[in-house]
Amino acid sequence: MSKGVFLLGGWQSDFARNWAREGRELADGMQEVVAQGLDTTGLDPVDIDTIHVGNFAAELFCNQGHLGGLAAAAHPSFAGKPASRHEGACASGSLAALAAAAEIEAGRYELAAVIGIEQMRNVPGDQAAKLIGAAAMWSGHECVDVRFPWPHVFSELIDEYDRRYGIDPKYLSRIAEINFANGRRNTNAQTRRWQFEPASFSTDDAANPVIDGRIRKQDCGQITDGAAIIFLASEDYARRYVMRHGAAASIAKIAGWGHRTAPITYEAKIAASRHTPYVFPFVRATIEDAFRRAGISGVDDLDGIETHDCFTSTEYMAIDHFGITPAGQSWRAIENGDIEMGGRIPVNPSGGLIGLGHPVGATGARMLLDCWKQVTDRAGDYQVEGARRFATLNVGGSATTTVSFVVSRD
Repeated sequence: MSKGVFLLGGWQSDFARNWAREGRELADGMQEVVAQGLDTTGLDPVDIDTIHVGNFAAELFCNQGHLGGLAAAAHPSFAGKPASRHEGACASGSLAALAAAAEIEAGRYELAAVIGIEQMRNVPGDQAAKLIGAAAMWSGHECVDVRFPWPHVFSELIDEYDRRYGIDPKYLSRIAEINFANGRRNTNAQTRRWQFEPASFSTDDAANPVIDGRIRKQDCGQITDGAAIIFLASEDYARRYVMRHGAAASIAKIAGWGHRTAPITYEAKIAASRHTPYVFPFVRATIEDAFRRAGISGVDDLDGIETHDCFTSTEYMAIDHFGITPAGQSWRAIENGDIEMGGRIPVNPSGGLIGLGHPVGATGARMLLDCWKQVTDRAGDYQVEGARRFATLNVGGSATTTVSFVVSRD
């Protein structure tokens, strides 16, 4: 980035909660995340210059749009401040962070609040699957009459890997097992108290039923209510913040970023990759853009990754697209334990979308918050020892919208 953009921290809600059962709605989640975020960081709400909200489907789940207005109502000091909402399916939170960072880089503002939020458990699970299906793909043209659109698409991703390179489903099951285990370490994880048996990660149709094609129950990310907030600051404001808070202040820097958008259909993406080693070349290019802007040579300069595992197949894809292995050889990193806690490059120490949860619009902001926690030694029981540089990969749709950040201790 041409000018420094710094992370001052933030807050995440407990993803195990069901807001509707608590009698809460989206506005309550917005107010809570703002209040807790300000309290956790010790920021003066008057200092917030601009607010960016990441959200995918509030109109569909909550009959609520115009979320900038909800943000302006979330705290008395926010009334009158510029606020906007950003949507890019599952990458909505990352788009909000990109917009906030751009405003800081441009010198418009010094301190931005980035809020990611989604309420999704106020409808039955099969209805939720339909609501987040067609809206994030080419509606009326893809997955018509398919009961579970996204499991269907990401089962096709497994098929594509199998056609090109071969794939053993035991490695997908191992990704799920690792992420659920990581989630048990995370006090905010939706699945932290869930119990499993060995058959839960097998091809046993009773213990691990098929959802669509080659996607089974444990291959799926969660339907989640949740919110996350992060605060981005200019270098001058970050310096003043450290002087004011002293040893209590922990800051990190957004060292690099990548953002690319592919044609909306899955078929168009696969067609574009026919003569390349990577199944999703736009994803690979996004990651390379983030590495280049961060001034690093590749994945070996990272201490860990928070990646988009809406299904085990997307994490399998991320492993080779990050360069942990050559294209098509993600299985090697799984077999060798490279992506586990204590491995060469831990992936999703938070638990990811499978173990931690996936409130769609909150995920990008939550990933950045977890990167901040890692590089400032605040991740608690899921801390990667000695972490000083982490990366994210957040994708919307069938990797239509892709955003990657590199966060470093500065």
